Order: sequence, then C-alpha cells, then structure tokens
Amino acid sequence: MYKKLIFKVVVLVMLASLVLAGCAGQGADEEAVNLNEATLEQIIDGAKKEGHVESVGMPDSWANWGETWQELTAEYGITHADTDMSSAEELNMFENEKDAPTKDIGDVGLAFTSEAISRDLVQGYKTSYWDAVPDWAKGPDGLWMIAYTGATTFIYNEDITDDAAPTSWADVRAGTYKITIGDVIGGATGQANVLSTAYAFGGDMDNLDPAFEFWAEMAKAGRIDQGDILLQRIQAGEVQLGVTWSYNALTYRNETPNYTFTVGVPQDGAILSGYASVINKYAPHPFAAALAREYIFSDEGQINLAKAGAVPTRTDITIPQDIQDATLQQASYANAIPITDAAKYAEVGAEISKRWEEEIIPLMSN
Repeated sequence: MYKKLIFKVVVLVMLASLVLAGCAGQGADEEAVNLNEATLEQIIDGAKKEGHVESVGMPDSWANWGETWQELTAEYGITHADTDMSSAEELNMFENEKDAPTKDIGDVGLAFTSEAISRDLVQGYKTSYWDAVPDWAKGPDGLWMIAYTGATTFIYNEDITDDAAPTSWADVRAGTYKITIGDVIGGATGQANVLSTAYAFGGDMDNLDPAFEFWAEMAKAGRIDQGDILLQRIQAGEVQLGVTWSYNALTYRNETPNYTFTVGVPQDGAILSGYASVINKYAPHPFAAALAREYIFSDEGQINLAKAGAVPTRTDITIPQDIQDATLQQASYANAIPITDAAKYAEVGAEISKRWEEEIIPLMSN
C-alpha cells in the first residue's frame, strides 16, 4: 500500500511538472515553432488559445502602438502588456530569459537586426504582406521586419526657454538650451541622433568626427541632458529641446496640452530610419506574437502607425489625406537621408556607442 501511494505521488509530481513546463513557453532546450509553415488560420487559432502577447519596447505612446494593441484585443480577444526598454535591453532580455521566457515580441532599431540574428535570439514570420514590403525592410525568412520609418525630428518647448525654436542643427549649435537625445550607449534613437549630426556638419556614416566635435562642444557647455526622452519627462517640462523620431515627437506634443511645442524636421542632417519587429526565439506565446506582426502589417495596422506621423513601410498603402494633414507633410522630410543598409548601420551604431562612452561621457562628468 505504501509503495503504491509513493508511486501515485511520483506520477502526480511528474504530471504537474509537465504542466508547468508547458506553461513556461519555449525554453532554450525546446525547438521553436516554425511560424512560416503555419497557415494564417492556424496562427489565429493558436494565438486565441494562447490568449496573451507580451511585448518589449512597444509602449502605447510610441508610434501609436496603443491603438494597435486595443484593436488586436477587440478583434481576437488577446490581452497585451509591454515593458518599455531600449533595443539593446530587449535583445539582452530575450537571451537572459531563454530558460524561463516571458516576452514574445520586440521593436528594435535597424542597426540591431544583425545582432538579433547573430546571437540567434529571433524566429521568423513573413506575414501575408511579405511581397508588399521592400527588400531592405525585411530580414531572411522574416527574422525581422520593418513596419514603419520616421524622420529625425525636433520637439521644442516654447514655454520654458527664451531661444527661438531651431529649424536646423546649426541653430541648435548657436542656441543655449539643453538637448535631450536619449540613450546613446544602447539606444537606437540616441545613436541615430548622433548620426544625424554627422550629416549635418559635413560627415556621414564613414566620417563621424564632425558629430563628435559637435557633441564634445555641447558636453563642455553643459548642454546635454543625460535623461532619456520620455513622455513623462516632456509632460513634466523637463525637456527643453528633444530629438526623436517624427512619430514620437508628434505623439508627445499631442499628449502634452499643458505646454506649447514647435515640432519640425531639421533642415540639415535629418535621417529616415525604421524599427523592426523581432519575435523572441523562445516566445511563450509564439502564435500571438506572429498574429501581432500580421496585424501591424495589415491596412489597419499600417494606418495606425501613420496616425502618429510614421511612414508605413508597405508600398501599397495609401495614407488618408486627413491623417497627412494632422501629422507632418511629406515635403518636410523629403530631403531626409534614408538608411537602408542594416549591416553598415549596425557597424556605425556600435562605433557611435563606443566613442560616446569614451569621448563624451567623461566630458559630461566634469
């Protein structure tokens, strides 16, 4: 009797362990689901069964993600939560959690796509809109896909400074206000802003010296705000001149009625770049992650991004005129420099990060 009881307890413990393992998602020792072999109907059914998608770096206030998440929930009953973080932090989380994963999908700068693949942290899903996405905006087998681009954009708080609103990086250099550009060490936005100044002052991806001469000058003058460019800080009046992507600048302006802002693309050096959705190789909800990407590339998802001032990547999308009128006119970023070489951009981002740590941070500490 005693032995039979022990046997039953052991069996129950083993069953419980299997259940818990199933709830933990795709661990490092498990083979990832091949999402590209699934039909769209299977993706939808699998996502509904999973019932939840967990993102990183895709908060409601960034590029109007909030509306997309709401519509995903309304149409498919899939709940959503996000943890906001930089591109580097997203990939590190995918790797650090691989034995007990909690995150499904992230949004990383173009410069981080090569790293995501080389570290074997992502799985592919091409979506049913694959052919309408230009080649430069998608990785092999859908290991990454860029849904939107944005232009370097100034958001200037007119109520807390006396200088005139800048229309160029040359104006910024001549001004006195503090500049908030975000995390340069690990953030794609901050690195892109540094690259923008390279172009503005005569450099390019092969010559970053003009950028670092400018930022060294700003650091010595105490004009670099070391905080991140976040909606909460803008609403609190902590950002005098922020530099971010067009879709963020417009969102921040629209959600901060207590201040008056001038928002515009700099006339010199602005770049045009995108962020790529990446699906965690170890995603606990892989079908929900795939369905989220599917929706992001749908007509509705692309237009949601356009509402924030982003430029949809799909070549067959027409943005309604009322949305264009409420955001930046295309002419304002017509001269922005498009970034289409992911590998080169990754190299440049790494160099910017290294040089910022070595050349600029010590000057800010003095």
